[in-house]
Amino acid sequence: MERYVQDPEPPAAATMPRLRLGVVADPGLPSDIAAAVVNERLPPLLSRRVSDEVVWEVELEQQELPLDEHGTVPLLELAGERRPEAGWDMFVYLTDLPRGPAAQPVLADLSSRDQAALISLPAIGGVRLRHHVTRALVHIVDRLHHSTARPAGRRALRRWSEWTSSVRERTSDEHALDTSLVLVGRRGTFRLLCGMVRNNRPWRLVPHLASATAAAAATAAFGIFYSSIWQMADAMSTLRLTVVTLLAIGVMVGWLLFYNHLWDSPRGNRARKDTVLYNASTLCTLALGVSCMYLLLYGLALLAAVVVIDDGFLGSQLGHPAGASDYATVVWLACSMGIVAGALGSSLDSEAAVRQATYSKREQERQARNRRRAEQSEDRHSAADDRSLAPDDRSPSS
Repeated sequence: MERYVQDPEPPAAATMPRLRLGVVADPGLPSDIAAAVVNERLPPLLSRRVSDEVVWEVELEQQELPLDEHGTVPLLELAGERRPEAGWDMFVYLTDLPRGPAAQPVLADLSSRDQAALISLPAIGGVRLRHHVTRALVHIVDRLHHSTARPAGRRALRRWSEWTSSVRERTSDEHALDTSLVLVGRRGTFRLLCGMVRNNRPWRLVPHLASATAAAAATAAFGIFYSSIWQMADAMSTLRLTVVTLLAIGVMVGWLLFYNHLWDSPRGNRARKDTVLYNASTLCTLALGVSCMYLLLYGLALLAAVVVIDDGFLGSQLGHPAGASDYATVVWLACSMGIVAGALGSSLDSEAAVRQATYSKREQERQARNRRRAEQSEDRHSAADDRSLAPDDRSPSS
């Protein structure tokens, strides 16, 4: 556990009351963002924005709190246990698990009675995470600290800001929760989608898919040093090369998606909009991850081509003097071939490795829970079918 106190403390700090804020974050991106926010500026910012009549003590803890049977974070139960145990006056939990339905995702939940709040990192968005998390934390702590009615001017300012924001305050549907900050409209849905993709960290796909990367690199190397590929690339237009690249990326994304069973299907009471959102997140994550692989492959292949292939020899094979653009087009086509081969090479990587590279840990938990529910449902249906097909032992009375 890390502890931060506003520095420098006011001269009268010895006589001022101290208020302890506990921030607990999931491992991974939430804990990285929380550490950066808390370490850099949170205690003095709380003193300026919330109250300068107390000394703010912020304690940061990285911990993966358990989920309930519905796959959500039981905020109030956790706050009732963790806050008295740690001696915190307030408790804020930062998780990378999306909360609420896709039509109105929840950014934060607050409970004034329990002095607890939860922030869903995906609803923060995909850019300027530190800035937006800092704003959310200050706003939430301000709401928890000042439970009484606010001045009219401040309330009016918040209402005016709602006109230009995708975040709205709603009375929470959950018992004992005061307020939920929710995302509304298409802007809110797009913001959640960007946050989910950012939370998955698509660039991790390259180092985790060793077999796919090796197959792509080997095929691209073959294309670079094969003269027929040079002539084919030289004869192709920029538009055709672009189409080939998009098709190659699409082939690998589709292969990863369906071969590793990453496509989510609605089961039970799952809303169709939720399924569309999760599938869009997976699709964008894979597309960005494969694009990162393509760019890395292109840079390495271009360097190898410039070093190994003499421009005079390349020109003699193409029938005209070779320039920088010729190297670029040769590598362009070779890398597109390599990406297609990488799709087949990914078959050697386990499905667990692909899921680990594609999803955050909380998303992996959600999918594992859905798979278990689907298996249990199939088992129940199979048992019911077996009972219906079994012969009736009861014989009619004569």
